[in-house]
Amino acid sequence: MYTLPLFISGAEIAFIMFILVMVFGADKIPDIARGLGKGMKAIRNASNDIKNEIQKSAEKQGIDTDFTKDVRGEIDKVKEDIEEITGSVKRNP
Repeated sequence: MYTLPLFISGAEIAFIMFILVMVFGADKIPDIARGLGKGMKAIRNASNDIKNEIQKSAEKQGIDTDFTKDVRGEIDKVKEDIEEITGSVKRNP
């Protein structure tokens, strides 16, 4: 199982949550979280719209937009090369 490296530990997150409760109060935090969620959804929708418009424009101009398969293939090749090199050095979890 892969874990993402976080630069904030559990104790630091708990401290931040404590400060948030002290500053805003327990009754305001759900409203703040709801507002943040709506804001993140709006940003995601806007970025998807921009991406779709760019892709449509590129297709109208005859530009190949299917470069993600090429990039993914190159990433897979690099992963295989790394696994070949580190295969004998790799630690067992």
